[in-house]
Amino acid sequence: MDSRQLRYFIAVYEQRNLSRAADQANVAQSALSHHISNLEAEFAMPLFERKPRGMEPTAAGERLYEHARIILRAMAAAEREIKAGGSVIAGDISIGMANSGVKAIGVPLMRTVLAKYPNLKLSLTESLSGATLLHLMASEVDLALVYNPPSEKDLIAEPVLEEQMFCVGTAKLIGKSKAPITFEELTRLPLILLRHGLSSRALLDDPVLLKRLEANAILHLNSISGTTGALLAGLGCAIATKLFAQEQLQGGTLIAREVIEPTLTRTLYLCRLRNRPMTYVMEEMRRLMLALIAEQVGRGAWEATLLI
Repeated sequence: MDSRQLRYFIAVYEQRNLSRAADQANVAQSALSHHISNLEAEFAMPLFERKPRGMEPTAAGERLYEHARIILRAMAAAEREIKAGGSVIAGDISIGMANSGVKAIGVPLMRTVLAKYPNLKLSLTESLSGATLLHLMASEVDLALVYNPPSEKDLIAEPVLEEQMFCVGTAKLIGKSKAPITFEELTRLPLILLRHGLSSRALLDDPVLLKRLEANAILHLNSISGTTGALLAGLGCAIATKLFAQEQLQGGTLIAREVIEPTLTRTLYLCRLRNRPMTYVMEEMRRLMLALIAEQVGRGAWEATLLI
């Protein structure tokens, strides 16, 4: 039984005549008769009594008519709702971002939402990448920009871009030269790293390399302002992107040196929970975030390689 058969059945019920019903349904009379016969075979009982002057519904036909009208109305309503649902973006959306995400697209995202989506209530949460992932797993945010998330069956992670990592510190500590520094040389410097676990994973996804760095770390800080302050004070150096210390690098208070042998990179992912169905709002915000990221990378404001 499908919607077409139900429409044909209703036409026959209301016209009480195959010829008139065929005209109403814009179908050949033979095809209409065939569909009615198939319905009767499926129910294993007659829906009409064939009489010389037309078709008279049986008791089963009367009951099916009431159900058919309800079913077709519901299907039509569902079609209208789905087609119109995305035309107006309204409701609440909560987005979590690592610091770099907020720094790069936070203001453009807020500006666009205010200008284009007056019926949308945006909640933006900034935190370190590991904490952002925890917010998502706890369903406190709907979408999250996270670095190097672990493989989780409950997580849908879409790679967005790849960033190169640098050794960042004062010229006195890491040298005035902006020439590359090898990984071996990096391990001999006083390092300021994020705390072990999800936080440090956001720096490097290679556990062997990360373990070597952690062995020489003098401080473990889960604080953006604390890390920046320690770097400016010359207490140590950090592994970071240029975006992380953009203002200090432009002002010359900090130096960034490329790390080589091996080159260090990290990958940004747009994440959501697998058991949480996408809404129109989530789909639109995903599209907007990816567009803003591509724009920032394209104009050189975010030094990274797009993966989308």
